[in-house]
Amino acid sequence: MNTHDILQEVRNKTMSVEAAEKLLRRQPFEDLGYAKLDTHRKLRSGFPEVIFCSGKADEHLLAIFGRLYEEEGEVLGTRASRQQYELIAAQYPKAQYDAISRIVKIEKPQKLLRGNIAVCTAGTADLPVAEEAAQTAEYFGNRVERIYDVGVAGIHRLLAYAEQLQEANCVVAVAGMEGALASVVGGLVDKPVIAVPTSVGYGASMHGISALLTMINSCANGIAVVNIDNGYGAGYIASQINRMAADEGTCSE
Repeated sequence: MNTHDILQEVRNKTMSVEAAEKLLRRQPFEDLGYAKLDTHRKLRSGFPEVIFCSGKADEHLLAIFGRLYEEEGEVLGTRASRQQYELIAAQYPKAQYDAISRIVKIEKPQKLLRGNIAVCTAGTADLPVAEEAAQTAEYFGNRVERIYDVGVAGIHRLLAYAEQLQEANCVVAVAGMEGALASVVGGLVDKPVIAVPTSVGYGASMHGISALLTMINSCANGIAVVNIDNGYGAGYIASQINRMAADEGTCSE
């Protein structure tokens, strides 16, 4: 429960002042010993804490997932294995898993999606990272349009979607190999482009470093670059941009 909800309940006389005071006195994080859950993150940043599942001990992951679900009524985990999903689902049957993006989540039903974020990829091998970005943005309440397999090797495919790209409040461009997609998209739209290099490619791509360097050195304006394969980071930034557009009343509906 965030501060606004607490104050609203006090105003509606469904919560006593003493109960509200007790909630507001809580530490801004919950110490589990092995983890310190940032329960006030949504209050500060507008988005709740998300779990990076890879590398976590089973018992730690299960406890963190359950506690955040209890706190927020929904929870998102990235880079989860199927084994981790099955562990979570055994205790939380509402959990959903997407094997492509490796996202495990419990989401509030009938969520209102606002604005318009376009997520595009150079090829189908980039889909795992793109889906991590798209599903992250959707979890945070944004409407997402997917435009996949439109790389520069067949640039007519991308140009066929120029209107959809230009209508978006921001574009996430996901590409491996040489990473040229972001530069081309940047030259087509007047909104921010979030470039995501992927580790897709042959030897000289150096596991995504070639695409990263191309995107950083782009001559197109309005491009920001996240780390290699960081779909979650791109989805988060896109959510912030789209939320600003929605708050200003200029978002695409």
